Amino acid sequence: MKTARFMKAVCAVGVVAACSWGLAGCSSSEPATVTEDSVAATVNGTPIPEAQVTDYIEGLRQQYNLVEESEWGTYLAQMQMTPESLRENIINQYAQMEVIQQGAEEAGITVDSAEVDSYVDAMKSNYGDDEQWQQALEGAGITEDQYREEIESQLKGQRFMETFETDEEPSNDELLQYGQMYAQSYDGAKRSSHILFDSSDAATAQEVLDKINSGELDFAEAAQQYSKDSSATNGGDVGWDKMTSFVEPYQTALDGLEVGQVSGLVTSDYGIHIIKCTDEFVAPKTTDEDGNEVATIESIDQLPEEWVEQISTQLKSQKQNEAYQEWVTQAVEEAEIVINPMPEGLPYDVDMSQYESEVEQEAIDENAGVSSTPEDEQVTDVETENVDVPEDASADQDAATNEGEGTAEGSTNDDTSTESTTN
Repeated sequence: MKTARFMKAVCAVGVVAACSWGLAGCSSSEPATVTEDSVAATVNGTPIPEAQVTDYIEGLRQQYNLVEESEWGTYLAQMQMTPESLRENIINQYAQMEVIQQGAEEAGITVDSAEVDSYVDAMKSNYGDDEQWQQALEGAGITEDQYREEIESQLKGQRFMETFETDEEPSNDELLQYGQMYAQSYDGAKRSSHILFDSSDAATAQEVLDKINSGELDFAEAAQQYSKDSSATNGGDVGWDKMTSFVEPYQTALDGLEVGQVSGLVTSDYGIHIIKCTDEFVAPKTTDEDGNEVATIESIDQLPEEWVEQISTQLKSQKQNEAYQEWVTQAVEEAEIVINPMPEGLPYDVDMSQYESEVEQEAIDENAGVSSTPEDEQVTDVETENVDVPEDASADQDAATNEGEGTAEGSTNDDTSTESTTN
């Protein structure tokens, strides 16, 4: 049983959450044994349908192969849960979502229908035609209108969170604290630019390299003119090596360059590279009590400017999230949330006495050294994860750094030329 993954899904309640699986698995293919007007709970008077909770739990059971009663009962016992406590967990998650939606509406948050259309169209593109799309919706137990409503709800929640953004700049002490971590983690980092040619275009690559070395051609201009990589628009800049992962031939060549030096022709699975080392960060050092050198900065100005901007952005985002979570916690505490008793006959309801006894006996045997639970069966802590609205599966993704795909980790080609010259 992949219990950690299952519990992540439990904590990522909502139809939009299930869209990370595709629409399959959003709900049970078996109809819930509850009436349409059954209410699991109310949040400030707004009902949470019992069928919504039941369908979600049943969908998770199918997704994680816990359909058989024995597997389901054993899982719940291992997690020290019961059908009642799991139901309450799910209801509480839905209640929090409803409180956020109510907060968004009070704040006047709206979402343009065209934006909702773009997300729905992105999901539709994963299916061959409209018939397959409708079948997927039917299998998920949801209509397209309901799916649109969920997308809109998720987008409203995101917009609402954005209202907690702060204009307050981080203090120097905060920047320096994070800056110390950067200095230690990225000491010795090298920044580079490259020009990528097709593997069959070695003659052009050599011609461009000769012009760069002679000073006839500027490296950045050459990248814009000749490079096949998306980084060409930035003069070939692919950032710092310790902040990303380059293919081995690229990294090996870069390791052999000093600032301002240009490599020879470097071959990787992506093609032929000409690489220039444009910067290097060497952190100031102090000596600790054991006589070891430690990277230490006394001022944030000792870090590259773009790192300082990253740190500032991260700190602002952290403060925004803290303010948002504080609001959510308070709003949930102040909300009138009424959870109704669990109805009888729900499909996920099982008699736990047998399974609890079996799990308890297994624990006794394990402590006595009689047996042990296989590693892949061990129960892990409940984890939560953020859920994003579905993105266009066909969107272009750089395979290298954020800027350039032609340097990405993944190649094992060792045909590397590391001959370098100073430009």
